[in-house]
Amino acid sequence: MLETRKFPSLSENAIRVLESRYLRKDAGGSVIETPDEMFRRVAANIAQAERRYGAGDDEVRAWEEMFFESMRALEFVPNSPTLMNAGTEIQQLSACFVLPVEDSMEAIFDSIKHTALIHKSGGGTGFSFSRLRPRNDEVQSTHGVSSGPISFMGVFDAATETIRQGGRRRGANMAILRVDHPDILEFINAKEAGDRLNNFNLSVAVTDEFMRALSDDDEYELRNPRTCASSGRLPARDVMRRIVDCAWRNGEPGIVFIDRMNADNPTPAVGDIESTNPCGEQPLLPYESCNLGSLNLSRFADGGTGHASLDLERLRAAAALAVRFLDDVIDMNRYPLAEIEAMTLSNRKIGLGVMGFADLLVRMGIVYDSPEAELVAEALMETIQGAAVEESERLARARGAFPNFARSAYGLRGAAPRRNATVTTIAPTGSISIIAGASSGIEPLFAIAFKRRVLDGAELVEVNSLFEEVAHAEGFYSAELVESIAQHGTARDLAGVPEAWRALFQTAHDVTPHGHIRIQAAFQRHTENAVSKTVNFATNASVDDVEAVFRSAYESGCKGVTVYRDGSRAQQVLSTGTAAVATAAATARASARVPRQRPEVVSGHTMRMETGCGNLYVTTNETKDGPFELFAQIGKAGGCAASQTEAIGRLVSLALRSGVDAGAVARQLKGVRCPFPSFNRGHKVLSCADGIGQALARMVDDHHEPHAVAEPPVRRADVLAGNCPECGNELEHESGCAICRSCGYSRC
Repeated sequence: MLETRKFPSLSENAIRVLESRYLRKDAGGSVIETPDEMFRRVAANIAQAERRYGAGDDEVRAWEEMFFESMRALEFVPNSPTLMNAGTEIQQLSACFVLPVEDSMEAIFDSIKHTALIHKSGGGTGFSFSRLRPRNDEVQSTHGVSSGPISFMGVFDAATETIRQGGRRRGANMAILRVDHPDILEFINAKEAGDRLNNFNLSVAVTDEFMRALSDDDEYELRNPRTCASSGRLPARDVMRRIVDCAWRNGEPGIVFIDRMNADNPTPAVGDIESTNPCGEQPLLPYESCNLGSLNLSRFADGGTGHASLDLERLRAAAALAVRFLDDVIDMNRYPLAEIEAMTLSNRKIGLGVMGFADLLVRMGIVYDSPEAELVAEALMETIQGAAVEESERLARARGAFPNFARSAYGLRGAAPRRNATVTTIAPTGSISIIAGASSGIEPLFAIAFKRRVLDGAELVEVNSLFEEVAHAEGFYSAELVESIAQHGTARDLAGVPEAWRALFQTAHDVTPHGHIRIQAAFQRHTENAVSKTVNFATNASVDDVEAVFRSAYESGCKGVTVYRDGSRAQQVLSTGTAAVATAAATARASARVPRQRPEVVSGHTMRMETGCGNLYVTTNETKDGPFELFAQIGKAGGCAASQTEAIGRLVSLALRSGVDAGAVARQLKGVRCPFPSFNRGHKVLSCADGIGQALARMVDDHHEPHAVAEPPVRRADVLAGNCPECGNELEHESGCAICRSCGYSRC
């Protein structure tokens, strides 16, 4: 049994996230569970699987205690559905699912129904739409033509919009299309305008054939999936340039190297890998699921910051225990579909990964973007992979190999029986890394210091605990320095920080793009599934820079790549909305009219609209002369959304009182989009600004002014806001997801 130890304190942020999303609540929404009780609930539930293999009460309690101590010591944390649902009436414990999308109307809508069930239970879904016939292809049953895979993706997207996972997680999807599908160019451009598929991450399944054609500056063949016949040829260079250009503009699509994933498919006799989970790190067969968990590497560093060493023996022991835990999760899981249960139990895939890698490097005094960091990454992942396989083999001897073992790649080459078809995956760890007080996944530090908004609207500066420790110990800590770092996000160019510590405390944007790829490739060399990692670019990065990284990812053995250029998705909602309001305000100023005085009594009405950020209340008032003023309120006072809607209302009121045509103001606001549109009972609200524009347009119609017509959609490159819609703090972009490090909100 693991030695009983003094457990680390949970941070204020960790407690806030746990109370918001993980701890059990009563019917009134009050928290009725402590963090320790949550870990105990999970450990006790998962340990019950041991009874299936002959364990008695004492042995079950012993495993429960080991599971509890590993989690409470913040050494290992399972994926969110396990923490949320183990020991509850839901009992759905997996994060990752892949569903088939076959080429028939019945099969497509079966998959949509199955998606709803998975999202309701807390899972995320991946799909390959590559089997669907292309746009304008023949449909014999109706003597018509097909609308193509992208149109059906829109139906999946709309279904996802109506479901909130388990009441605590929003549905996330991955859509993959093969690069040789005839509709590939439409797929690549599908999110360019930012007005659709916002519940999807998009990735192109790139083949070895395509990469050879790209290397040779040649064309490659498109194939109709219905007939398998040639559907023309495209220059590989032009297609790659289209992918890269879109990724440069808004971070999508990503790329998965589908042939490489299938080369490592442990059960090719069962089926081909066609898709992954929403963040791209878990290749799965159709109807397969996988449960994930992560080791907190910083908890295995011994010694002071800057000169610690990694305790590989403790890491090996923790990895073995985590494998047993994750294998037990498979048995304790309540699967949303019988097909998923059958496929999952036949292969028993698990995905053990890591978090806190950047923290570990700081503890060891190793710069993230360095050859030494690559060596550490490869060595520690080799240790985890070795320990995980050994434990899986040990479990196979005691419990039996996974049922498909005999016809698996392992069985055919005479390898020792294994309990699990795969054992390692590097996943993003947005929420669970907050709980563990660790840096996320294998990403660099997000920021050394940043400002966090609290409920009363005040801003508090939060400082990386390791930096704070070093700054106090070395005597260069000051409130002014921290404030300056919070403004810049990095200490790289600040003279108040000694040069050695500036180099050590690298943030994501201090690391070169190729430095990101080198770390990803180092982990991939000893990871059976794939590695989730974002390659960060500066705002001024070129399209050529992005393409170079895509090629480098393929050449270095990665199974996929996701990029994010700084500013390409940041706060477009705010700037777009502000631009619309500024136009109305400019019109008012240009007219040089004095605003009318407000009478004591005006009449009007209030509309409630559902937006992606919550309920929006818009009050429109008028006098005998027509529309006079507008008030808008959403969320709590002091929040970002609340302040923006208040500002829009003030400027609209100023314009109306100054005699500006209300229809013209409405047209400026309608059509403004944010990343969280709302579709409720057939009514669409694209953003808070759009909702205000709709309310004003209704007032115009009621007053018999000319009908307001929405402007064409605002064309923009980015689809994610820079601030959390729930707490107003900054969102961190990671592996295709937006993560709030303050409240744990995430959206993929």
